[in-house]
Amino acid sequence: MTRSIPLDASHSELMTLGEIKENYGSALDGAPSVYCGTYRKYNEGSLFGAWLDLTKFSDYDDFISVCKQLHADEDDPELMFQDYDGFPSSLYCESCFSEDYFDKIIEYANLDSDEREALEDFIDLGNDFDMSLFRECYCGKFDSETDFAEEIVNSCYDLERLMGDLSRYFNYEAFADELFAYDSAMGDNGYVFRR
Repeated sequence: MTRSIPLDASHSELMTLGEIKENYGSALDGAPSVYCGTYRKYNEGSLFGAWLDLTKFSDYDDFISVCKQLHADEDDPELMFQDYDGFPSSLYCESCFSEDYFDKIIEYANLDSDEREALEDFIDLGNDFDMSLFRECYCGKFDSETDFAEEIVNSCYDLERLMGDLSRYFNYEAFADELFAYDSAMGDNGYVFRR
């Protein structure tokens, strides 16, 4: 990971486009990235900007400072984040890329691939990006709703001991229908969450 260059009010020399790309550019290899242009350039027919890897910045202020240096040819550039890669769409905003979004994207980037996939399911099920709620609701990954229902029954009850041979007639599919109608939800990647 490239170390970021500190940019404070006393930093009088602007970085060149090459320096910005070398220090902060994205290889579009799955790292959370945005393409930063400006509304003025876009309205004038120019897509000039650069892909920036968000994990290469020390913080949000560093990120905004580099974006403004990228567009130093404008007095007060109105930044436009024209595309994104490597993070959930719910954290993308073309014009209102806030510090809160930046921090959540970095938090997302620090998860392992299984956690990222599970979090994507959690968000796709209509939940906000909230790591404590995500962890509280997370139940695991299952091949089907019926597999999850079997896991619940087997972890809570010893059906063979309770029902004997009748246990093989227990309807796991009906129980799964009941669970997923009210208490649980399964994402496209197979992760289950309590509602």
